[in-house]
Amino acid sequence: MTAATHSTLFPQVPDSADAVLEGLDPEQREVATALHGPVCVLAGAGTGKTRAITHRIAYGVRAGILHPSSVLAVTFTNRAAGEMRGRLRQLGAQGVQARTFHSAALRQLQYFWPKAIGGSLPRLVDRKVQLVADAAAACRIRLDRGELRDTTAEIEWCKVTQTVPADYPAAAAKAGRETPRAPAEIAQLYGAYEDLKRERGVIDFEDVLLLTVAVLQDRQDIAEQVRAQYQHFVVDEYQDVSPLQQRLLELWLGDRDSLCVVGDASQTIYSFTGATPDHLLDFRTRHPGATVVKLVRDYRSTPQVVHLANGLLAQARGRAADHRLELISQRAPGPEPVYAEYTDEPAEAEGAARRIRELLAAGVRPAEIAVLFRTNAQSETYEQALADAGIPYQLRGAERFFDRPEVRKAINALRAAARFGGNDALLEDVVDLPSQVRAVLSGENWTPQPPAGSGAVRERWESLAALVHLAQDFTAARADATLADLIAELDERAGAQHAPTVQGVTLASLHSAKGLEWDVVFLVGVAEGMMPITYARTDEQIEEERRLLYVGVTRARERLHVSWALCRSPGGRPNRRPSRFLDGLRPGSGSVSGRGANARAGGVERGFGSATTGVAVGPRRTQRTPARCRMCGRTLTDGGEMKLMRCEDCPSDMDEGLYERLRAWRAVQARRSGQPAFCVFTDKTLIAIAETAPEEPGELARIPGVGTRKLNRYGTDVLAICAGQDLAAEDGDD
Repeated sequence: MTAATHSTLFPQVPDSADAVLEGLDPEQREVATALHGPVCVLAGAGTGKTRAITHRIAYGVRAGILHPSSVLAVTFTNRAAGEMRGRLRQLGAQGVQARTFHSAALRQLQYFWPKAIGGSLPRLVDRKVQLVADAAAACRIRLDRGELRDTTAEIEWCKVTQTVPADYPAAAAKAGRETPRAPAEIAQLYGAYEDLKRERGVIDFEDVLLLTVAVLQDRQDIAEQVRAQYQHFVVDEYQDVSPLQQRLLELWLGDRDSLCVVGDASQTIYSFTGATPDHLLDFRTRHPGATVVKLVRDYRSTPQVVHLANGLLAQARGRAADHRLELISQRAPGPEPVYAEYTDEPAEAEGAARRIRELLAAGVRPAEIAVLFRTNAQSETYEQALADAGIPYQLRGAERFFDRPEVRKAINALRAAARFGGNDALLEDVVDLPSQVRAVLSGENWTPQPPAGSGAVRERWESLAALVHLAQDFTAARADATLADLIAELDERAGAQHAPTVQGVTLASLHSAKGLEWDVVFLVGVAEGMMPITYARTDEQIEEERRLLYVGVTRARERLHVSWALCRSPGGRPNRRPSRFLDGLRPGSGSVSGRGANARAGGVERGFGSATTGVAVGPRRTQRTPARCRMCGRTLTDGGEMKLMRCEDCPSDMDEGLYERLRAWRAVQARRSGQPAFCVFTDKTLIAIAETAPEEPGELARIPGVGTRKLNRYGTDVLAICAGQDLAAEDGDD
């Protein structure tokens, strides 16, 4: 696993400003040398955007145009910020601040709080879920685990979109959000949550941004002090900024325009958190004189992978699709993507493990292989399959490498050995650096061979093995390196969060894989109901799911495996089908046109002071994806047929007994609630349930007429009935 552009592990620092520009393509060089005025970089996946912007900063610093301490580069994850700091260090541009939005804001807030407010900054809450649970208890609202998580996410969305509790119902309706409870209840919980924070004297993660914005808005003297410190700004992943982050950026800038933003609207996959690509797409409208550079030369993936990625976006709709970039692979041809269908999910996982074992036997390193899935719940099946096959793996999303207890302990042991090595019996018979590291780590229970199985023991071994591999690479770059030199390198990497590569197959969700790349990628579970996910209902949500699959495809350098299962469990009903996003792309599913008329070519556009030449244009009216009969594939237009998900004339495979049990249960529910039976579920919905016999919540939620609220209220009962229980009879016995 590496970050999203290859580089030598320990490169030589360029000896001059001009040397920083060596190796950049014409468009990347344009980015690196455009150091004045607003600059917008539209960068497709794999086109070297991080390389372009880090070389831009380094060139400005090395040429004496930018002072290191006056540059603030912001991105969205600690890993990305650490990667940026590591690259800047390798380019000889130390002293530049590369941080996340929250980290930069928190640093400023801690510094200015005594002056602006007085006293010390309130304690930052690590996990707000417990506070939301306390707010629910105060409101006498019972939330299950899923509702608690989703309500917490709604509160976070409110804060980044600067929505107050009283305005939430209207704002949620306007944004088309699927609310976990009635909007009025969410607004009540949100208000109680804010009251509890004030009572306890604490702030949350989003408050850091809100309070920083408030201080900079209210205190002109503090705003001027910040602007005197930072005079040049670079924003990575600009398509993911929220309205609140955009407001903070505007306050940092003031009336200046020394700003470079980088992004790709086709990789907008965090809109559920309040992110929007509008700021990227409207950049030339706000800054008519901006220089726009388009990066479309894909250095990461083979033409075969790029062709699939371009094909996915060729079918996209909406404003982001209007500004998609047509990637052009710069690599030699490779194998075609492989598509595979399995009877059930365990068989799919075993198939992936079997193929991975073949790749390892052929010499592919495990760190260059990834298995990517839509939800974290899918991980367990693949963990088990890889463990059963004896394949090492690591999970993305765990704590940061240098924060792991075993890593901290190992580095302390190496530090002690470097200081008192002459008296260490472990080092008596070893001379070279890698052997010294292996000897010291053997005292921390590291062994040359990995432990059997999976879990925490295996993860600890992989962490220590990563340090061993780093020592080998370090020695290859510096033959005379000592243990003390390695400790200095580890300290610098820890400060930059520039983690070494862990030798194991990566298991990751598609969201957590963004910004990473591997030689071989397995995209699993690419079936309707999972990709797009069941609860993606609107055109905008469906398009975001398409972009998420695009992100997954573009993680692969050379080989791509796409698979799906016809049912969840062995022996289940095979009622799943491949994702609609693959229609026209996978063999046997028709054909799809290549480059669309709305694709953007690479190159540079100079600003001439006219908003009419900007990148952004008005949104195109989108069409709803047509519903199709699950039997014959005909487009459905009748409301009743759409509920059944089939034509009235098509044969029904309904389980009559299941249908009667559902009707009896519905009568009990209607009697209890004092409402007509159709208010529980209509006859058409019951028929659709009896025909599909769902086995899990995701399958039930896909049935028209089963919304989020009814799924939460009746889902457990309905799935139990589908599994063979007669709940109506049990109620009658009571």
